[in-house]
Amino acid sequence: MEIVEEVHNKLLKEKKRLAVAESCTGGLLLATLTELPFASEYLLGGVVSYSNELKNKILHVSEQTLKSFGAVSKEVAIEMCEGLFEVTSAELAISVTGILGPSGGTLEKPIGTVWMAIGRRDQVIESRLIPLAPNHTRREYRDFVLKYLLEALWNL
Repeated sequence: MEIVEEVHNKLLKEKKRLAVAESCTGGLLLATLTELPFASEYLLGGVVSYSNELKNKILHVSEQTLKSFGAVSKEVAIEMCEGLFEVTSAELAISVTGILGPSGGTLEKPIGTVWMAIGRRDQVIESRLIPLAPNHTRREYRDFVLKYLLEALWNL
């Protein structure tokens, strides 16, 4: 059984509602979960917040956080996750933001810098820098990030 099926079955069994906020993956996690039947039993939906404007207006990521740390940061990933709890009734939330290239990287935040956050309502949200090796294609990065997010959901 693939990891997506294992996560799907776990979420079905737990009967906890999940909300998703994606930036760099462009809805890939949400699309992957909805490929399986009965995803609506646990999946509330998600936000693809590619722009800072949507991160701020929909997910309530503060303008100060975006200005101080940039869209690709631990702080923004956490606020995206917190924002899901603010705007939905989800018991579980996961968010991801990053730079997948081929452009957009800097010395401080090179291509392949991806932050995710995950948590349960009323608990501390955990954030991680996803360990990505350099010099991969955008698609390879997206696939790796997807697998990492699924593993994080499995371990939540």
